Amino acid sequence: MKKISLIVSFLISCMLWSCSDQLGVRVIKLGHAQVVNHPVHEAMLFMGKRIEEKSGGKIKVKVYPNQQLGSERELVELLQVGSLAMTKVSAAALEGFAPMMQVYGMPYLFRDDEHQKKVLNGPIGRQLLLDGEEFWLRGLCYYDAGKRSFYTKDKPVNTPADLAGLKVRVMESPTASNMVKAMGSSPTPVSYGELYTALQQGIVDAAENNAPSLYTSKHYEVCKFYSLDEHTSIPDVVIMSTKVWNKLSPEEQAWVQEAADESAEYESVLWAKSDAESMAGLEAAGVTIVRPDKEPFRKAVEGVYEQLKISQPEIYAVVQAIREVQ
Repeated sequence: MKKISLIVSFLISCMLWSCSDQLGVRVIKLGHAQVVNHPVHEAMLFMGKRIEEKSGGKIKVKVYPNQQLGSERELVELLQVGSLAMTKVSAAALEGFAPMMQVYGMPYLFRDDEHQKKVLNGPIGRQLLLDGEEFWLRGLCYYDAGKRSFYTKDKPVNTPADLAGLKVRVMESPTASNMVKAMGSSPTPVSYGELYTALQQGIVDAAENNAPSLYTSKHYEVCKFYSLDEHTSIPDVVIMSTKVWNKLSPEEQAWVQEAADESAEYESVLWAKSDAESMAGLEAAGVTIVRPDKEPFRKAVEGVYEQLKISQPEIYAVVQAIREVQ
């Protein structure tokens, strides 16, 4: 089924082209998985507007939201072959394509928001954006994706022990799977677009995400407990196919990069507003908000770091460098 879905998405994208010329106007195709009332979608519309303004109308961006062209993995694969120009994907979902990105999926990696900003805007963050180029993926900027916490159907999560035996939806990320296993749960990869149904039907008992995603997806209609353990703070990444990027002139590349950077600042403002509104909306919808002691969760995942140190010392070194940023 997944293969058929990918082929369908590929054919659709081929018909649309990834970056086509229409009467002298270059049209860049951008697909993503979020719904239209999500801050990420609004930021991408803003980016497209700025690209058009900077180029004097020579470049337009056509945005396809809500998995119209495929799941996150499928969209990244389409970028790799050049059938789609741009997408937004969680850094965790990039692990299977650009291995160094898995550093962002490590639990409790950042000390606080200020530490995260310094890393993403500093040399390490910039280098990681470009590490995917050998895999035909060029990172343009990071989007704020908040902090991920567990939400459950039948009971609140106050300690890692409350997760024992639960089937928890995770992204297609080995790091996320290892983290959930460390807390005693069974990681179950499910496409974001299929998660609502999976929760309804009991395919999974719980999931983990930020407040705006929980609220805009309406997963709170099924899951009435949201436990703010804030185990990860994984950024989203706006990426572009190098096959498309390399066809742009230096001037066009500058327009795209500048607009992406501006959209990241705009998205950060949107995100803060959406996060506050989403938390209020969840409470109004009757969701029980739990604020557990995070220390037991930190201790539960210490083994994930030890495992990375042994299995992938090169990536572990980057993790250590991130932790040392002051």
